[in-house]
Amino acid sequence: MTRGIDYGNLMHEAMRGLIRSVMESVAQNGLPGAHHFFITVDTGHPDMQMADWLHDRYPEEITLVVQNWFDNLTVDEDGFAITLNFGNSPEPLYIPFDAISTFVDPSVEFGLRFELQSEDDDDDEDEDGFDEAPMMEDAPSEEKSGEVVSLDKFRK
Repeated sequence: MTRGIDYGNLMHEAMRGLIRSVMESVAQNGLPGAHHFFITVDTGHPDMQMADWLHDRYPEEITLVVQNWFDNLTVDEDGFAITLNFGNSPEPLYIPFDAISTFVDPSVEFGLRFELQSEDDDDDEDEDGFDEAPMMEDAPSEEKSGEVVSLDKFRK
């Protein structure tokens, strides 16, 4: 029996394609207007590249802010490289698209969130570990201490 159409993976692929297109545009033209991004990343992803001290500080996830200062932004099929400033220390990073759990542009109240499921709850889970129904939101709904910023602070 055929499994059917895998809408979950197709949606994830489309959402990552959207992030890729946005990052390619920013690499070519810079950030337009008030646009900026909060990108939460799984730092344990095997293809994630970051300084050891940064990984030690954020062993599970980190929320990156791409706003006023960034450099060396390049995008490939699987992710993007960028240099960001951490306490006046420029650090190069490589972020695979499939390591991104949230992508938010608060200037236009746009956000994507990729729902990961635990291994115990695998009834609707496909082989890459993602829920079959990805969630799209206006902004992250949960605030985690020191990691995800409530966007209400930035709204006018």
